Formats: sequence, structure tokens, C-alpha cells
Amino acid sequence: MLKRILIITITTFALTLNVLAGTDGELILKKNKPSEIKDCSEKFNRATFAFNQVLDGAIFKPVASVYKKLPSPVKTGMGNSLDNLSNLITIPNNILQGDFVKAGVNTGRLVLNTTVGILGIFDVAQQLGLEEYEKEDYGQSLAKHGVGPGCYIVLPVLGPSTARDTIASVANFTGGDAWYNVTVKNDTQYFSEVDFYSSKITSGVDFRAKNFNSIENLEKNSLDFYASVKSLYLQDRQQKILNTKKIIETQDDSDWEEIENN
Repeated sequence: MLKRILIITITTFALTLNVLAGTDGELILKKNKPSEIKDCSEKFNRATFAFNQVLDGAIFKPVASVYKKLPSPVKTGMGNSLDNLSNLITIPNNILQGDFVKAGVNTGRLVLNTTVGILGIFDVAQQLGLEEYEKEDYGQSLAKHGVGPGCYIVLPVLGPSTARDTIASVANFTGGDAWYNVTVKNDTQYFSEVDFYSSKITSGVDFRAKNFNSIENLEKNSLDFYASVKSLYLQDRQQKILNTKKIIETQDDSDWEEIENN
């Protein structure tokens, strides 16, 4: 019941922001550049961003600092395992986007790394020549089919998002994430919801640790940290949708000088 309430709340929150935004914030069939995406509830987003910063300083940053000190083989193994799990969302989205070759390769990677690679700890598939493709999600699939991003949103704890990506993430809890299905939804004798939430928390800590210095430098060198994070996030999402690796555009090149050098 609590999970359903959470899903409904997030969806309603995202839709409400778009209603408040008027036609400029609707999920319309057009492609927006990062600079064109509306920050429809900036005051609320800034307040949520400030809350997340406090939470980061109190919990995630200290934990990530300790995580960084783990032996490299341990961190590599954990990162590989998390990447392997992400294929359970990437593969169905490869199919939704019509990338059947990538879906086949990622399926092969998932099978090999889960079995021979011992639950994904070792990237055996890479050694056998199976290329690792970019991760895909349901928000990217909607974008590929022409659904616009809607308003920019900052979610409590979860951080930056858009209305499209927030609503699309609901698919993960309604059958679109096989890992969620076997741990939380079905709670088998082999896996439980503890495994699911532990993997999500570890993924967040792993991301924070990998970007520890970049985030610190960005905050230190930004006149407006909120605006810099928003711009960086929206550009990153655009890169992932277009499957490119370069910055699409920047509002101020100096904002990215430090982060690009790390």
C-alpha cells in the first residue's frame, strides 16, 4: 500500500507541475534543447535542492568518502555488478526503441556476466568482445518516440528529473524492471526487497563516490550551484537520448572547465 501511495504521489506531483506551467510545460510531441526546458516551479525546486544538499552533506557524502577508500578491485566488482543489473531495464528499452542488435548484445552480456562473471562482479562479456552500450531507460524511450520533457523537477532525495522521466520511472514499479519484480513484487526465497533497496542505495553511493571530486569542484566554481547542476543534468539527459558523449551546449563554458578535467 505504501509503495502504491508513493508511486501515485510522484506521478501526481509531476503532472501538477505541468498543469501549473501551462502549455509551455505540457508533455507535447516536440524535441526540446536543454536550454528550452522550463523550470516551472523554481522556488519549490530550489527548496528541495537545498534539502537534498543538507542530506548529501549529512549522509551520502560521508558514506561516499569511505566508499572511495575501498580497494579498487572491490569497487570495480561492485560497479560491474550494478551495471549488470541495469541491463534488466536497458534491454526492454532497447527493444522499445527498435535497437534489436543492442538488445541482443546486452542480453548476451547479462547472461554471461551473471553466470560466468559471478553475478556480474567480473565483466567476462567485455573480454569476449561483447561491447558495452549506453544504459537506456523508459524516459529515454518516451523521448525517442517524440514525448517532450515537460518541466524540470527536483525530487526529494532522488534529485534532478523532468516530468517525462519522473512519470516514465513509474514503469519500473509496474512490471518494467525484472529486478524489482523478483525482489519486491514477488519476494522469492532467493531474493527479497532488501536486495532491491540495497542495490539502489549502493548504486547511489557508487555514483556519488565516482563523481566526488567533480561535484566538489562544480560547487566550488559555480556562482549558482543549483543552475549549474540543472544545466549539467539536462545536457547529460540530452546526450543519453541522442547517444552522444559530448556536451550539447553550455550556458557558461567556465562552469564545466573543472568538471571536464576530472
